[in-house]
Amino acid sequence: MQSTSTGKRSKADKTPTSDRKRKLSSDRPSGALCVPTDNASIANAKQQTISELFSNSKQKAATGGPTTPKNKRARLCSIDRSLDDLPSSPPTTSQEALSPANMYSFSSRNSLKDTIVDLTGSPTSSPRKIGIKNGARASNNPHAGPRRIVVKNFKTQSKADPKQYFDQVWNTLDAALGRIFAGQKIAISYEELYKSVENVCRQGHAEALSYRLYKRCELHMNETVYARLLEQSHQTNTDVLRAVLAAWATWKANMKQVEMIWCYMDRSYLLPKGRSLESDSHGIFRTKIFHSPKFQEKVVDGACDLIREERDSEGGSMDANTFENAISMFHEISVYTDCFEPRLLELSQTFIIQWAAKMSSEVKLAEYVSRSIRLIEREARRCDRFNLDSSTKRNLMTLLEDQLVTEQESKLVDNDAVADLLDQNAIEDLKQLFSFLQKRSLGEKLMPAFVAWVDLTGTAIVFDEKEQDQMVVKLLCMKQQLDHIWKYSFERNDELGHAMRKTFESFINKTRKTNAAWGTDNSKPEEMIAKYLDLLLRGGSKAIPAMLSKSAPRAQRDDEDNEEQIFDEDSEVNNQLDQVLDLFRFVHGKAVFEAFYKKDLARRLLMGRSASADAERSMLSRLQTECGSGFTYNLEQMFKDIELSREELASYKTISQEREGGKKERIDLSVNVLSQAAWPTYPEIPVRIPMEIKTAIDKFEKHYKTKHSNKKLEWKHALANCQLRADFPKGRKELVVSSFQAIVLLQFNDRAIDERLSYDFLKVETGLPDAELKRTLQSLACARLRPLSKQPKGREIDETDTFTINASFTDPKARVKINTVQLKETAAENKETHERVHADRQFECQAAIVRILKSKKVIGYQDLIAETISATAKRGAMSVADIKKNLDRLIEKEYCERADDGELHYLA
Repeated sequence: MQSTSTGKRSKADKTPTSDRKRKLSSDRPSGALCVPTDNASIANAKQQTISELFSNSKQKAATGGPTTPKNKRARLCSIDRSLDDLPSSPPTTSQEALSPANMYSFSSRNSLKDTIVDLTGSPTSSPRKIGIKNGARASNNPHAGPRRIVVKNFKTQSKADPKQYFDQVWNTLDAALGRIFAGQKIAISYEELYKSVENVCRQGHAEALSYRLYKRCELHMNETVYARLLEQSHQTNTDVLRAVLAAWATWKANMKQVEMIWCYMDRSYLLPKGRSLESDSHGIFRTKIFHSPKFQEKVVDGACDLIREERDSEGGSMDANTFENAISMFHEISVYTDCFEPRLLELSQTFIIQWAAKMSSEVKLAEYVSRSIRLIEREARRCDRFNLDSSTKRNLMTLLEDQLVTEQESKLVDNDAVADLLDQNAIEDLKQLFSFLQKRSLGEKLMPAFVAWVDLTGTAIVFDEKEQDQMVVKLLCMKQQLDHIWKYSFERNDELGHAMRKTFESFINKTRKTNAAWGTDNSKPEEMIAKYLDLLLRGGSKAIPAMLSKSAPRAQRDDEDNEEQIFDEDSEVNNQLDQVLDLFRFVHGKAVFEAFYKKDLARRLLMGRSASADAERSMLSRLQTECGSGFTYNLEQMFKDIELSREELASYKTISQEREGGKKERIDLSVNVLSQAAWPTYPEIPVRIPMEIKTAIDKFEKHYKTKHSNKKLEWKHALANCQLRADFPKGRKELVVSSFQAIVLLQFNDRAIDERLSYDFLKVETGLPDAELKRTLQSLACARLRPLSKQPKGREIDETDTFTINASFTDPKARVKINTVQLKETAAENKETHERVHADRQFECQAAIVRILKSKKVIGYQDLIAETISATAKRGAMSVADIKKNLDRLIEKEYCERADDGELHYLA
């Protein structure tokens, strides 16, 4: 090596440190910088010179000269004397040069330590000398060192013929390949073969070596692997697939050994060119075996046949190991996307179309949906289990949903099929159906079938005259069912929920002139809701049906709350009132409800039959919130009258006791003074009041008129009730009866047990009309509790019947209630209420028409009809026919007239 130094740094030498490092690295020889040992070349003049170098280096080290730092980058030694003229080693024989042992045999460092400089050793173990021209000493200053370093290779080139060496190495490698492909153990070590490949590649023959290896593998694939597989090509697709997989496994194992030997060529030559032994081996197998016309179709179909077998058995067992290996092979040889996936999707489409057509024609809707969902789950599970590409799973799911959902939409939303599920209250099946349709955003397609079922079922309940008493219970159960279906099965879908409420509102407001409404078009649900509320407020929690009660077993009701809850009686009643109020909100007209609710409330208040005063007030508050204070004004007045009557009665009793000197009256009279405008209208029923009761009534009336001289009292004895102490042969009982029942029973005072009283006698003594007398006698002699006996026995009262005291009457209770007859509405009362409501509706319609005409003066017929409907909607929708009739009546009464152009003119 030579080194030059100048005082100033030349322009050419102003190279950055990193550039100088790269230049130095490029000048170094590739390999160990050592000279092969040779006895003939060691004794020349070059050895002496190198020995001197080593001696000088040791001497400087002993005298404290500069040494190489241990933690710094090692500096290269500069040698002043050129060694180019050193003689090379003597030529060797061709046999020695071609021997792999000679190619890889190097003398140890100890034998040449006095004659050879090894520049690849560590700084501490290899003697080096830093030559500095002009006596300049080395220092850590980067600007004080040598400006140029020239490194020369001491390794001598072999005189052996490279071509002969390449052929000899290839013969050895070819023999090793033959044993590998034959499944035998190779005789030469892998290390020696690896070094042979490395040495050949270093000599520049990597391309030729790669070409020969490729051709050798192709030859083995054609003559051995392909030939063996060809013998099995006539077998079934699955058998051919297994044979190809076995050949593929053997080929991969063999190529693993080849890659171990050719690793140096793979990394140094193939990889920089974008190739590798692995990709070449996969390409050979793909080209020679898989893409062969004899195998490609059968191999792909063999994998698809494994899937078909599992599909036919609906999730049965399959050869999972074979299928998994097949998918792995398809991925490794890069044929999955181009060959396997299209074929799989093609066969899957055929299978799914046939499966959907068969299932839709053979099984019912719920079963079809259930099987379809299981099929989709099996297909998705297979894709995940065997690591099929995401594109395969995505395309397969799309294909399944298109064929099973979109193409079968007409069956999935069929009105009759969906109605069957709703009739059975199949919550889970409906949830599956909705979720199944939602895979293609078709869940709202259930709306026509759902709406049709709601309307049909609700209309049947409303107009079922035989089950009128159970109408509200059925409607509440239906609403609970629909709410649960909407929340759970339909996942609270807004469109379906809106359609459900709209349909519920439609059928509950349908009117029809039926016998149940006495030929009027009054809304029957309004009447039944009022009666159901009367039942609840009279009976409390005991009157709530089991299927509607929160405390009922969960199997008897649909409850979305999974937590167990304990409800007391007040909570039960309040919850039931809320449910009825939800039903009441769907009703348009409130006139019928108001009439029946007021009448029933009057009975409860006058007879003291309310189960809870708090429940009564709570219901009144709910109605006020829902309908306004104008709707509940009269109802609130009824409660006020009861409170004022209690105060008035307490005042009367206090004054009476003072007058009588503290003596208690024999008859404990209780009177309710009611304002006629707020309470229902009751008919006058003639009756003969017993003298003692008449005396007590007169005393109270005299007391009341002294305080309210301008008011008149009208006594409604039909609403009165009494408590009598009766002595029967089997014991004394306290009977709670109506006033008419009490008047009849008093006729048997001072009579023998077996003395009979005729119907005509009772009619004369009580003064009751026939209808009321028969009703009263029937409640006393034909009901469950019978203080009287009728001869002859029967359920109906005839004018020829006779009556006696029931000597066998008994009851475990000391206080027996028999006045239930007052709480039962008669057919005449029901008819009267309906007719009165109907008449009031006609008057309301006429008043609305007059108000519209008065404000408009002139209006068209169609506009008048529309505005009348809008004005009367709050009290109940009026039909166009009824509006037309009321308009004709107003024309007859000369409130308005028709002009020639058809318009209506108001007449002042």
